Amino acid sequence: MGYVNNPLVLEKARQEIDACVGQPTRLIEVNDLPKLHYLRCIIMETFRLYPPAPLLVPHESSTDCTVDGFHIPEGTMLLVNTFAIHMDPELWDEPESFIPERFQNGKSEDKMFIPFGMGRRRCPAENLGMQMVGLALGTIIQCFDWKRIGEDLVDMTEGSGLTLPKEVPLEASYEPRAFVVHLLSGIQ
Repeated sequence: MGYVNNPLVLEKARQEIDACVGQPTRLIEVNDLPKLHYLRCIIMETFRLYPPAPLLVPHESSTDCTVDGFHIPEGTMLLVNTFAIHMDPELWDEPESFIPERFQNGKSEDKMFIPFGMGRRRCPAENLGMQMVGLALGTIIQCFDWKRIGEDLVDMTEGSGLTLPKEVPLEASYEPRAFVVHLLSGIQ
């Protein structure tokens, strides 16, 4: 919900969705997702800031090796901290800021972006996850006007736990957009 703190990002995504779907007479569909480039940037930036899990599945070194000057013996359990990588200022400009544009036009292809792991052990459900998040997020952006409650920014501080839950529960207000009310009034 970083976009609630960034109304211009929300409006840009809504305009992209409305342009893709046409005059809103239907909800976005899976076939629309490849055309919604900015929505994908929002999702990727959200996964960068808040990966599905802060640590990848443990691995084990198959041989002795040296990484960045550190000796790692064979059989050592290895944990990759995606959260730390995604927040590294040596890899990312303004790492704590929500900037979806950093993923436009392949700008971040050379960056270490690994919310679903990498290589042979990459999450096999990554495409399904991206599709489901795209449909869910796209639908709530398309159907509702979102606003913060009050003037304060939504607190995005992470709590402790395996999936980095928010420390403070999200509170935001929403109103159905006019086309949603119109579509629902036609349903008997």
